[in-house]
Amino acid sequence: MTKLDQPRFISRADFGAPVNWLNLTEALKAGHHLPKAQVEDVFMGPHGSSLLSRSAWIEGLGYGVKSVTIFAENPAQGLPSVQGAMLLFDHANGSLRAVIDSALVTDLKTAADSALGARYLARPDSETLLVLGAGAVAGNVISAYSQLFPSLRQVFIWNRTFTKAEALAQSFETDQVNVKAVKDLPEAAAQADIIVTATMSSTPVLNGEWVQPGTHVDLIGAFRAEMREADDELLQKGRIFVDSRETTLHHIGELMIPIAAGVISEADVLADFYDFAAGHAGRTSDHEITVFKNGGGAHLDVMTADAILNAI
Repeated sequence: MTKLDQPRFISRADFGAPVNWLNLTEALKAGHHLPKAQVEDVFMGPHGSSLLSRSAWIEGLGYGVKSVTIFAENPAQGLPSVQGAMLLFDHANGSLRAVIDSALVTDLKTAADSALGARYLARPDSETLLVLGAGAVAGNVISAYSQLFPSLRQVFIWNRTFTKAEALAQSFETDQVNVKAVKDLPEAAAQADIIVTATMSSTPVLNGEWVQPGTHVDLIGAFRAEMREADDELLQKGRIFVDSRETTLHHIGELMIPIAAGVISEADVLADFYDFAAGHAGRTSDHEITVFKNGGGAHLDVMTADAILNAI
């Protein structure tokens, strides 16, 4: 009888800091060279106090389930609105390899997903990054992009509440990059080589008329069917890419709404990470605008959880 290893229990504190974003993006890249994942999401419970379970199977990597409760009223009681855990199972015998804090998996996955998209699509000599939003995702994105783009010299942070942008900017102390909160969004967008949107907006906050040739745009925040961060002009000006066709095209308003309106078509979404793994080209010139939609997905959770387990 084969003896099974005891599963690891991993909290955010166990993972430590700083994060090696290059290793995480390499793990996602390698995961897309494996057979395409089988993905399934299940919601249950009433609106405002529901359970979401996201499952995936990747041949050669294993099974994973990330289950979280989403309680909208929790913050008023001093509790997180989202709480849960990620279960990672062995691909060969189905044994439980690890139980990982879901927030750790989500935080690392989200930023690494976008960072890998930028490695494929942004100009490698990009010097100026603009981030819309001032939450945890924005902070992780700044850290990830600063590691992966050594040419970066300036980071602008814009947020509807300027004091939040200031607070995030002040939390970064680095000789490599100057981080600054800004109020004039069109002016900052016109200067940026890379623009990241990490807001909770349901209506566009980034206009195509502000975005200059050669810019890479990374759209993170929209995750529901009614949510958008980019306007129609930007989607029409840019060459569009996604992390996964399966988790974006028919699930997220960023693409669903303009496709339904005839502004763009599904054919305008040129490639996802599986296409890149198969050799599809990303950016083809220094002058084109590239637009990447970060949609997430349970398969990315499995790849990230495996990378976390291998890193500690």
